[in-house]
Amino acid sequence: MRVFQSRRGFCRTALATAGAMVLPADLFGAEDWPRQVNGVSLIDYHVHRDGTTVEKLLEISQQRGVKFGIVEHAGKRENDYPVILANDEELTAYVAGLAGKPVYKGVQAEYLDWMSCFSKKAVAALDYVLTDAMTIRGKDGRRVKMWSPAFEVGNPQRFMDEYVEFHEEVMAAGPIDILANCTWLPKAIEKQYDQLWTARRFRKIVDAALKYGVALEINSLYLIPRLPLLRIAKEAGIKFSFGSNIRGPNVGQLDYCVEMIRALGLTRNDCFMPAPAGRKPVDLRKS
Repeated sequence: MRVFQSRRGFCRTALATAGAMVLPADLFGAEDWPRQVNGVSLIDYHVHRDGTTVEKLLEISQQRGVKFGIVEHAGKRENDYPVILANDEELTAYVAGLAGKPVYKGVQAEYLDWMSCFSKKAVAALDYVLTDAMTIRGKDGRRVKMWSPAFEVGNPQRFMDEYVEFHEEVMAAGPIDILANCTWLPKAIEKQYDQLWTARRFRKIVDAALKYGVALEINSLYLIPRLPLLRIAKEAGIKFSFGSNIRGPNVGQLDYCVEMIRALGLTRNDCFMPAPAGRKPVDLRKS
């Protein structure tokens, strides 16, 4: 089985665990869209097309009252996804294909070397760049996908210290807007989440996010980060984005995000919005 199939299967399992919801009726008119919770607009910045047409996604977006930010994987082809944007020509065509649609245009940047595939001008045409730390550097220096059944954690404490450092490296490596799937753990240690994600470890990620101006995603698929960690981030002044990372008709389910908006008392000032032209990370970052 190819690795990208395992990741999708993992996502489907997580969704089933969280409980799939029935798509609501078309309750939201143009004046209500996107709907708000405590004055916070519901925007799902982590939407993958995966064979679903843009027209169908727009229909779901309208029905849910959630605006979508669509992302495609971007970086070197060795990242091994069904679709991966790997050069300026492909990225520019992708952006053009979404032009005029009521969506935000983003990419999910893969690994540390993604920016070497693109010019700054091409990346600046996007509304935002999202990435995660789920593909790490293996012992042999090659990239390793942690959701692969073959991945071995080893000593959990040592792994966590290296994993935190890798989060910092990811944010330092390129001009990103959002760190997605933040605090996700491999299956072998996911039940130790509260013990392994100490405040000290999480604060290192928060400090790096503040240093590089990166928003942290509240993820509705994996139900992470958990509330105690989110409180640390909020107190530090971190910006938050919302992401379902769900494929197919259940895309845009932001139940956990809504729960955290209320629990944290988030306002629009706490939430990520794409920067205007000339003020994006790719424009401002020196490296």
